[in-house]
Amino acid sequence: MPFSARARMAFLMTFAVYPVVVVYATIIGALTPGWEFWQRSLILVPFMASTIVFFIVPFITTRFGAFIAGKKKSVA
Repeated sequence: MPFSARARMAFLMTFAVYPVVVVYATIIGALTPGWEFWQRSLILVPFMASTIVFFIVPFITTRFGAFIAGKKKSVA
């Protein structure tokens, strides 16, 4: 994958993952008062990894695949 395609994918992933991290961290923080950061992270990471792999990446690649690849629309 060329650098520009990776940069576009990183751009889209940032905007897709950030809100999910904030929501998950807020929920886990409310459910686990008094826990250490590493304990909360131990709960957060599997949820985030699963969400990214099963929902965010497939959504981005199917909806924004042409943008990521940099393909131009052909005029027919």
